[in-house]
Amino acid sequence: MLTSLFLGHGATFFASGWAQFAAGFGLAFLIMILFGRPFIRAMHRIQKRGQPISENVPAEHRKKAGTPTMGGLLIVIAIIISSILFMPVNNPTGWIALLSLVLFGAIGFIDDYKKVASQSKKASNGLSPLTRLLAEGACVILLAYLVNKTIPLYIPELSLALPFGIILPLGIWYYVFAYFVIAGSANATNITDGLDGMLAKLYMPVLVVLVVALYGATRIGFMDTVMFLPTASGLYAVLGAAFGAVLGFLWFNAKPASIFMGDVGSLALGGFMGTVAMLLKSEIIMGIAAGMMVLILLSSFIQTMYFKATRKITGTGRRVFLRAPLHHHFEELGWTETKIVDRFFIMSVLFSGLALVLLKFA
Repeated sequence: MLTSLFLGHGATFFASGWAQFAAGFGLAFLIMILFGRPFIRAMHRIQKRGQPISENVPAEHRKKAGTPTMGGLLIVIAIIISSILFMPVNNPTGWIALLSLVLFGAIGFIDDYKKVASQSKKASNGLSPLTRLLAEGACVILLAYLVNKTIPLYIPELSLALPFGIILPLGIWYYVFAYFVIAGSANATNITDGLDGMLAKLYMPVLVVLVVALYGATRIGFMDTVMFLPTASGLYAVLGAAFGAVLGFLWFNAKPASIFMGDVGSLALGGFMGTVAMLLKSEIIMGIAAGMMVLILLSSFIQTMYFKATRKITGTGRRVFLRAPLHHHFEELGWTETKIVDRFFIMSVLFSGLALVLLKFA
């Protein structure tokens, strides 16, 4: 009788979205803290020489040679275990978010494995750009299709939600838009993961915005600018687990990093972030919250395009930044790694604050 009473109260407790969030957060964080050190030792044994350091980074980074990578694998495992234990299993949104984590994590795992196995300092020794483009495209098409099926009937299919309550039907262009959101997020987080602790610190403010958007989407009248999406309630445990896993990883990844996240973690977290934003119809809000990551991604794009254009016109390629992505530019200016990470974190908080304001009033 006492067991039945306890289980009954437990079921009622975990029916609450915030309870699911707290449970997912707590277990994921605990997994990272308890298994982080053994996982690092295992990666040392398996990888032997650790992460090869690219020749295209400042000389200071060469000291990090031998640090094990693929720490994102533990992040993905912690999120999956914690989510499945506490999320409502009959709700599709949580499963779609986890699927994005697994799919993009798998692409990153293959990329990491090829780099570590070859011990090449060239990024080209991972997956080829074309292979990665096709793999990400296939994942996005599947995820966008599944996301669209979760949208309530009172919202047009294949549509984009804009600020001030504007709904824009996209038709087949919805999948193109989804590519920019999901694959763009994956590549933004991937390129942001360049300094110790930086991706984790820039990622958490964005998670806060997504959690607030989730609460608004599951509470009528809480935020007039957020549409009511009852099925989104399946994301509480998943977002809690993501928050706990990323925070737990930062314990080992803060400077000096004992392990790197690798593409398996950065691509997984980025694809997950973009997919959750689409499930919440908060793509524009998420893009603003992730503004610092967007700027880092744009810096590499601008540098590459400008170099190619000037080389074609003048015969000599020129650069906009001393080095790209953006954080390496500031390293070349003499900023310490810690100063760059902390100031980029401040900017991420400011971008996320702006996103929260827009959530409430736009």
